Amino acid sequence: MISQAIISDLRSKFAEKTWNDTFKLVRRCMDKSRDESKPCEPLVRSLERLQQVFNVTSMNTMKSRLEMIAKQQRMGFHTAEATCYLTADLFYLEVVLLPCGGVEEVKVAPHGGSPAPSESLLQLLRLKDFAEFSVKLEGLFTQYNIPGDNEIKLKLFASLQCLGKDLQQMSQLPRVQKDSDPRVDTINNGRIGCLITGKEDRPLTIQFYTSPTDGLKTLDLHAVVQEAQVTVGVSDVTRKLQTASVLPQPAQLDPRGCPVFLPPSEAPCETLPACFLLKLHPAVTMMECFVNKLSQITDVTIPDVDLQWAPLPQLLMRRSSANGQKETMDEQNAVFKVSLPGGVMHSYVLSGFAWEASAHRATVVDSIPFTHPAHVPALLELLRHQCAINTLLRSCVTSQGAGTVCDLHHEVLLESETSFSVTFHRPDSDSLAVLLVNVSDSRQISCTLFGAGIKDPSLDERLATVMMRCMSIPLTLTILHNKLEEITSAPLSPLRTATTEAENDHSAPSITTVSDTSGASTTSSQSASVPEDGFSVSASACYAMSVAKSELLPEINTSPAVNLYPFAPVGVFPHWVTSNGQVLELI
Repeated sequence: MISQAIISDLRSKFAEKTWNDTFKLVRRCMDKSRDESKPCEPLVRSLERLQQVFNVTSMNTMKSRLEMIAKQQRMGFHTAEATCYLTADLFYLEVVLLPCGGVEEVKVAPHGGSPAPSESLLQLLRLKDFAEFSVKLEGLFTQYNIPGDNEIKLKLFASLQCLGKDLQQMSQLPRVQKDSDPRVDTINNGRIGCLITGKEDRPLTIQFYTSPTDGLKTLDLHAVVQEAQVTVGVSDVTRKLQTASVLPQPAQLDPRGCPVFLPPSEAPCETLPACFLLKLHPAVTMMECFVNKLSQITDVTIPDVDLQWAPLPQLLMRRSSANGQKETMDEQNAVFKVSLPGGVMHSYVLSGFAWEASAHRATVVDSIPFTHPAHVPALLELLRHQCAINTLLRSCVTSQGAGTVCDLHHEVLLESETSFSVTFHRPDSDSLAVLLVNVSDSRQISCTLFGAGIKDPSLDERLATVMMRCMSIPLTLTILHNKLEEITSAPLSPLRTATTEAENDHSAPSITTVSDTSGASTTSSQSASVPEDGFSVSASACYAMSVAKSELLPEINTSPAVNLYPFAPVGVFPHWVTSNGQVLELI
């Protein structure tokens, strides 16, 4: 009863108070907080709720709103007439207000630099989108949140600015364009990718990989651009970081087309307890061999304690789950179903046992330490290589529902750190065929078809071209199935006659019986030909898929492997899908 009476008296006392009086009262109570570093949480929440429902119609209310946002971001705040200052150690924000509460100008100034206008922040405040403004301000605070005391912070900030200027010069050095789309070419082939110069309100960002648009349009998907923010982080070991440009002036290229740098004895540097960082957005799933190569490039070890290892498909599935997919991989296998144009449905089996080998384990990398701008081009090439492998495998790791009937079935196995095999049923017989895919780097893929009974030297090269254009295993396999059906349904040609006679004359291969996970016996050929480059298909690539016992075949016919062909130029096949959604016959 007493508490109700107190509340009633308070309501009567403040019933006729204006909103401004209420704000002033709450702020006075906050100023009287016993611990200035931790204001009274109920009062803070009350003021936030009041500001959310109160329209900004005057300069004072806008100042109050900006002050609250600054405190939320752990920044200082003060005013000088119509100008508000939101301050941090290495930058400050300058907001010029109008009498009506509007915003005339927003500037961002780094430490020691002149204020520069920020159009993005200005528009957010003019739209009174304070939530998004807070998000942008938080990113800005993180960008300038360099570890260490004030002296170390200033030195690291200056070193980071020198790095950014060198990267910008490196990106402007001449090179040969490889893709018809200038933006895609810069992202995928530029030695520094697509460098978004760091402005005061946004960090220095490198866009270094994106998938080709052909396959994305066919599957109605959106391109994901891999980015890396260039920043600096604390290190337990002191490193030599540049204090000025390490490029000769003017910048030059060596005979191999790589940037030339000053010798270590002439490069201006200082030993500091930090290193540069490439912060990856989104994080990249990388196999252990690629992680080790990162350290070989930079001579900076990525602490293993920060990495969680798992089979590569399992991590790729987790990334897909974050985008709406719900599949999980058990110890046996995972089956994924992919819907394609024309109502075609594929299933892809990834055997859990085969992918759990220690050589196939992977981890998710979100930042890469380095100490010199010369490391960046090599790091980007390695990241692109892994992204290309991930893009191809992820094209199979998608789910369309467990009850959907599939037209074609496949099994995907990793053969080495850069190659994998896709096993499938031949359309013309009850035997199996294997497509071996080798990803030499992000710009070169080779395909070798085994067991199809077709002696066509150009087929492998065309399959590689198709895969490079779409970066999709299901699309490539759809086109391959269509080609095999076309060949087998046509009258017996001289080419197939010669192939058949050669197969009949060939001595019987040695046969080895193995058992699959379901206990059924599977017979595989051990006499598959080896390409001239020495690459061989592992025994697992010649095993039948995990299917019913009645579907298992006595042996896999393997035709002699042809030479691997170089990547064909882009633009060989100008179209992918007809107006009614059918996949065009490209090969």
